[in-house]
Amino acid sequence: MTSPDAASALHAIHGTVILAGAGKMGGALLTGWLAQGLDPTRVAVIEPHPSDDIRALAGKGVRLNPAPNAIGAVAALVVAVKPQMFQEASAALKPFVQTTTLVVSIMAGTTIAALSQACGGSVVRAMPNTPAAIGRGITVAVANSNVGEAQRMMAHELLAATGSVEWLDDEALMDAVTAVSGSGPAYVFLLAEELARAGVAAGLPAELAAKLARETVAGSGELLHRSELDAATLRQNVTSPGGTTAAALGVLMGDGGFKPLLERAVAAATTRSKELAK
Repeated sequence: MTSPDAASALHAIHGTVILAGAGKMGGALLTGWLAQGLDPTRVAVIEPHPSDDIRALAGKGVRLNPAPNAIGAVAALVVAVKPQMFQEASAALKPFVQTTTLVVSIMAGTTIAALSQACGGSVVRAMPNTPAAIGRGITVAVANSNVGEAQRMMAHELLAATGSVEWLDDEALMDAVTAVSGSGPAYVFLLAEELARAGVAAGLPAELAAKLARETVAGSGELLHRSELDAATLRQNVTSPGGTTAAALGVLMGDGGFKPLLERAVAAATTRSKELAK
């Protein structure tokens, strides 16, 4: 979650924060900002098809689809539209970008160069992941050379509203970030899915197998989150020599097991991210 100073930092932002795209990820950011003390009247949402929840926020002060000339100073434009819609949306967004505006993108595969060309401004490219919806996401960000320290801090606090934030200096690593943490939740969900299926194959009722797999994955993730031990040590701690876990790990860690499969999966996702880069 955010640092203890997050609320005061967001409250101290001068000017309007514009959110372009209020889908699941954009909506999670907006919810986090308001929960952390950002004044609703300092937020504007650009969303052609707002949900009922977004419309309700408009009744609390959030400005919905304002005209560029009616918004005043824009501190930050956070772009959360679908990447394939960006080229179409960028023409409508560019008038909101002023000389001092920070542009923060959470669009997968959209480079800093493409963002700078389409919108201008000082640009931060970020990759969040879906646990952001419950405040447990992790976001990795990289800034272009004209982002000052104050803008970097502002970007950090805006992104930290949904979880942890890490920074890179090399944008080329964002493809690997996308493959590991951006796509990573799907790998974990697949683990739960296939663990349940294996339980059924071993004779368990489907409902019980699904519950056991779901709670095991969720509980293990929480243990990993809370523990000071690394994943390898936690694994070793639950593995008795010659026991049932060791028998299973002999398969999972053998030839064709988790290690080569995940390496191939992350490599495939990294390659695809590079192909999608604009």
